[in-house]
Amino acid sequence: MSRYLAGRVLEMVPVVVCLSFAAFMLIHLVPGDPATAKLGIRGTPEQIAAFRAQLGLDQSLPQQYWHFISGALTFDFGESIRSQEDVGELIGRRLQPSFLLVGYALLIAIVVAVPLATIAAVRRRSWVDQLIRLLSTVGFVMPSFWLALLLVNLFSVQLGVFPTSGYGDTFSEHLRSLTLPALTIGLGLAPLLLRLLRDSEIETLQSEYVGAARARGLSEPRVLAKHVLRNSATSTVTLLGVLAGVLLSATVIVEQIFAIPGLGSLLVTSVRFRDYPVVQALTLLFGIVVVVAGLLADLVYAYLDPRVRL
Repeated sequence: MSRYLAGRVLEMVPVVVCLSFAAFMLIHLVPGDPATAKLGIRGTPEQIAAFRAQLGLDQSLPQQYWHFISGALTFDFGESIRSQEDVGELIGRRLQPSFLLVGYALLIAIVVAVPLATIAAVRRRSWVDQLIRLLSTVGFVMPSFWLALLLVNLFSVQLGVFPTSGYGDTFSEHLRSLTLPALTIGLGLAPLLLRLLRDSEIETLQSEYVGAARARGLSEPRVLAKHVLRNSATSTVTLLGVLAGVLLSATVIVEQIFAIPGLGSLLVTSVRFRDYPVVQALTLLFGIVVVVAGLLADLVYAYLDPRVRL
């Protein structure tokens, strides 16, 4: 297992290098620059040129990339152009809302998808299976912003159970404020997990070792829990690693809708103001999170199926 882990970590090195280059270049492809966005139309050409020199934007792109990557190696991304705050501290304050939202949404997706997928697999081709598949299709094609508006109208406007926006001050208020955003993301993710897990469970239910377990007199719940779910979870774990990027992109939209002070809303604001250091740091962070999520998914997959390590 240690050799497998070491090999996967080494494979991540060139990926992270490519990610750093993409994180640096993407914001440079956006029209406009920080000096124009900061000074506006009232800034004279001399003022704009002086501000660009102060930010180091008058240097060549290779020089700017070297400063970026050398700072990233020491976790020093400079100061925000917009707020004059340290980029690391600014991102650090926004980490908790985003990662709590992603974890909450992922938990909702798993809680919804696993039992429904198991019921659909056991009752294959019945009206129950058809209904679950229909609902999963509706959930998959529904846009996240439309689902968010429906949830706000029902639970906030009509019932008054959850707040329409904000984050709260205590942990309980955080969870209460993040419930509707997490439902928006989780209900959009659940259909993907449900479809994949259902197909995998149907294939597992037809295997010989499941029939042998039933022949030994094991109860159906034990057969499902010990043999079917465990062996069907490998493909689902792989999908979760791939969907890490989808989760992060969904938080950008949802955080804007519900006014959550997380990384997604910070990224949108920073792009609008051409805040290069913040955008580059966030892009690199999101990319590394996706890579690490893929690594963790592979490790869990290797644990569930030892043949992968070979």
